[in-house]
Amino acid sequence: MDSCVIPLRGGLSLVQTTDFFYPLVEDPYMMGRIACANVLSDLYAMGITDCDNMLMLLSISQKMNEEEREKIMPLMVKGFRDAAEEGGTSVTGGHTVINPWIIIGGVATVVCQPNEFIMPDNAVPGDVLVLTKPLGTQVAVNAHQWLDNPERWNKIKLVVSKEDVELAYQEAMFNMAMLNRTAAGLMHTFNAHAATDITGFGILGHAWNLAKQQRNEVSFVIHNLPIIAKMAAVSKASGRFGLLQGTSAETSGGLLICLPREQAARFCAEIKSPKYGEGHQAWIIGIVEKGNQTARIIDKPRIIEVMPRGGALHHDNSETFGNSHE
Repeated sequence: MDSCVIPLRGGLSLVQTTDFFYPLVEDPYMMGRIACANVLSDLYAMGITDCDNMLMLLSISQKMNEEEREKIMPLMVKGFRDAAEEGGTSVTGGHTVINPWIIIGGVATVVCQPNEFIMPDNAVPGDVLVLTKPLGTQVAVNAHQWLDNPERWNKIKLVVSKEDVELAYQEAMFNMAMLNRTAAGLMHTFNAHAATDITGFGILGHAWNLAKQQRNEVSFVIHNLPIIAKMAAVSKASGRFGLLQGTSAETSGGLLICLPREQAARFCAEIKSPKYGEGHQAWIIGIVEKGNQTARIIDKPRIIEVMPRGGALHHDNSETFGNSHE
């Protein structure tokens, strides 16, 4: 499971999770935010919206000189703390080491009543699969790095412009830094049966893990893949990632939620409401059918090109894509 759940005295439960990783964006502040969003996401995947405490895990690279250290590390710490504050919690401690690499992560802990979390094992045939962030973060981040690598860039430049890559990178960074807290709250409103967050194993890996945990004999079938615009083409042209096969790693991705059929469209409409702030999206991407705890993507899934928010000004065709967001 995404988090461990430990029963305590008096009917309460302790729910706890930990995560850490290496930097993948150039902006240290945003990297801190992404790391914190990624840690909290495991709580949100269980429908928990409030976290009691966070610890920060930080590794400073021994390759950094003093000036780099004094500039970069405080920004990462600030990004992490700001995201924690946005999640209604605070960082009260942690641990710092010196290491060959920069690493940032943390621990999130909450004590709650059993009705405050949703165990991820109640999917039933007829449920609908909903995803709350677009796929393609790893592809966008790598394509952005390849702008400075002629050999790699030459492989993908026929399918994507430098401007497209910049926009996709910004969109990926924005999505990774966004908390899944709103989605977690709406899981209760719309009676979610199970959920997980999409990270390193890609959409198919996490769908498979979630399917294996179900108490009923079900399988997940994915028909639609919402992907940051142009990243499907980049994945194909580069011959790496496996984005269309669902195996491309994501970082701090959205929640994959099993919802009753009659609730799914209402969930997707509600999460986009302006009252939750900018940028929340959701798509119905598949179904839960009777089966043997497996997950698969159909042979020719529908690719939903998700236009970067900075991109509406640059693309005359943004309107045509806009309609496929539902």
